[in-house]
Amino acid sequence: MDSDNMDEKGKGFKSGFVGIIGAPNVGKSTLLNAILGEKVAITTPKPQTTRTQVRGILTGENFQIVFVDTPGIHLPKKLLNRRLVETAEKAVEDVDALLFLVDVTNRSRKEEFAIIELIKRLKKQVILVLNKIDKVAKDNILPIMDEMSKIYPFEAIVPISAKYADGINRLLEEILKILPEGPQYYDATTITDQSMEDIVEELIREKIFLLAKQEVPYSTAVKVEEMKYEGQCVKIRAVIFVERLSQKGIIIGNQGQFIKKVGTYARMDLEHLWGKKVFLDLWVKVLKDWAKDEKQLRRLGLSK
Repeated sequence: MDSDNMDEKGKGFKSGFVGIIGAPNVGKSTLLNAILGEKVAITTPKPQTTRTQVRGILTGENFQIVFVDTPGIHLPKKLLNRRLVETAEKAVEDVDALLFLVDVTNRSRKEEFAIIELIKRLKKQVILVLNKIDKVAKDNILPIMDEMSKIYPFEAIVPISAKYADGINRLLEEILKILPEGPQYYDATTITDQSMEDIVEELIREKIFLLAKQEVPYSTAVKVEEMKYEGQCVKIRAVIFVERLSQKGIIIGNQGQFIKKVGTYARMDLEHLWGKKVFLDLWVKVLKDWAKDEKQLRRLGLSK
């Protein structure tokens, strides 16, 4: 950012980076989308959907908050899952504050303990966010607040429903209380620093997670191979990688119906996001056991 812009956004302007952490499937991506009022992170009912660091940017008259959504922190066994946890931990090392998101309907004490230990190591200011309060009686929230306040000195505890955007304004107020004065890092119209290719890959993966059953979605990765701009049209060729030949058949589907449905839903989202006509050409290739192969994880951008 240039010095002129820093002078323009001088004293009184608050800014900073806020990491969103939590166990898998607690609603981190749903929360980020609710805060921004736009879809920048994929959401599905399945756990461990987010694989990469996703930044969402909220800019107001006197503030700019850069949210960092991360893969769910859990106790990993597979190489891919270990890399996802490493991605999550690295993503929040340099943030100004943390949102620790807990699903009040489905708590995992082991994962909560692991995250608390991470928080202690990072020595950040932390707001505890209790999500999915729309699904439980209010009387059940207070004991959780009391329990968690004894475990760690949170700056605030905020009950929310990310799905219905309930409690979001209160959460933003608490975040702004602890953010320092600082510069505007991004243009006010920017809501994410993801590339268009990143967004395409994630949206295709989201549709596979929503439409496919059991373990198949976890064995898929998506890579954009070509993107061309022709006036108000975007032509995209992307490859869906699977680990086994049998999975290739499932992703293609009977007479190509499954992959056609994935492409249609992803294209509709992209056209809504960009306001342009999108032509999406999807291919399926087998990349044997890619989730266990460090070299292939790097090729797919899932390991450094």
